[in-house]
Amino acid sequence: MSDFYIGYLPKMPKALSRYVVPAVAVMFSLAVVLAITFALGQGPFATAFFEFGNVQPFEGTIQAKPVPFLILEKAERSNGLPGLERIALVNEGKFGASASVDEFDGQRVRLEGTLIYRGEIRMIEVKAGSVGRVQGEAFNETEAEKNLGEMTLKGEIIDSKCYLGVMNPGNHKTHRSCAVACLRGGIPPMLLVKDEQGRASELWLVTETGEPINDRILDYVAEPVEVTGRVGRKGDSLFFYAKADSIKRL
Repeated sequence: MSDFYIGYLPKMPKALSRYVVPAVAVMFSLAVVLAITFALGQGPFATAFFEFGNVQPFEGTIQAKPVPFLILEKAERSNGLPGLERIALVNEGKFGASASVDEFDGQRVRLEGTLIYRGEIRMIEVKAGSVGRVQGEAFNETEAEKNLGEMTLKGEIIDSKCYLGVMNPGNHKTHRSCAVACLRGGIPPMLLVKDEQGRASELWLVTETGEPINDRILDYVAEPVEVTGRVGRKGDSLFFYAKADSIKRL
């Protein structure tokens, strides 16, 4: 009679155990190797953060175009002039901040919000109803945008809010549906480009005339694309005034 294993007995018959035990050991070892290989194959998470729940006050001047920014004056000065920081603004959820701040363009305001940041780029998720004009001189910007010329760039169109820290990762095809929803809601898009060494540059993406381009790029989000347009620099911010009809998949 052949051996038969009964599960509630304390030991397996030797005739079966000499086959089953090595097979289980091999499968367990294989599972461990596959798990380690999969883990090592994953890229590191980006140094991007969203300070969820940490609402802070901010005061500065609203610059509504081409992308909503709050301009903050830094304590340190350069050539006797105050240093500046442009912090992009978005609303809560998947919505841009234009509806909240356009009426305050060029005015000094106080608002509350939550910081989002990736590297040197910062963004504020504005708390609903918190924007208000305050006494004090608004910053009168004298720096002209530097025209860096027309370029054809290859990269990926992303939604800035998720990429800068709300989601991690906040780009590539796995994030496409979320990015499209954010861009439909008015979140400012960016063009993410990388040089031969893999170093990333992020450019705020707008139309040739500096208007929102969101509804014209939805079909190209989170895919490798080539875009032609003019590049401008203002402070530390890069802007890409894209020719919408030049966008093509790679």
